[in-house]
Amino acid sequence: MKKHEEELDIPMTNAQKVLEVVGDILFYALIVCIIVGAVMFASSRTPDKSIFGYRYYDVLTGSMEPAYSVGDLIFVKITDAKDINVGDPITFNPGGTDDSYLTHRVVEKLENYEGTGVTCFKTKGDANDSDDPFIIDEGRVIGVVKTRIPKLGYVILFVQTYYAGVIIFIVLFVIFFNLIKKYAALSAELNALEAEEKTEGKAEETRETADKTAEETAEEKTQED
Repeated sequence: MKKHEEELDIPMTNAQKVLEVVGDILFYALIVCIIVGAVMFASSRTPDKSIFGYRYYDVLTGSMEPAYSVGDLIFVKITDAKDINVGDPITFNPGGTDDSYLTHRVVEKLENYEGTGVTCFKTKGDANDSDDPFIIDEGRVIGVVKTRIPKLGYVILFVQTYYAGVIIFIVLFVIFFNLIKKYAALSAELNALEAEEKTEGKAEETRETADKTAEETAEEKTQED
């Protein structure tokens, strides 16, 4: 076999090109997910933090169905009390614990409640039969729900619960995918080398046949002379 002084320039097959593109997309998508997940993880644990003026929450109960179902991820825009109106779905701290939040719809806005200068709200869950038995003051209100992503809350909750395990899985997945790409490249190189060996073998056979034919022709010519 002829030794190569330089590394072979092996063209990639269409399948390899697709695999490489998909791998790159998945890799960068996973990096983005890690960064976004880290930011969301941090913001969810600190009540006064937000992402571009928004906070996100997992829907854990069905009190706002069908607008928001269990497992949905809702995005809440931090909003001043003066900009909140009747009919707005708001997220607030009902007062049980510092990290408990509830999302219900405003059914009444009480400005300057009992002469205190504080704006308060009466709320109700869409799926509930009666109003909430408490009044929420503006200091407990986070903001107004602007949008939701169905069932994504399950994913976020899982990531938050098993954050370290998810990162390990992602790293192992990236390593595994890179190994597959390297294996595919190595297989292509071996196939190319095998094809080159066959080509060289055929060329050698052709040269040997030509040399043998030339020798026979020369011998015949000598005998005739």
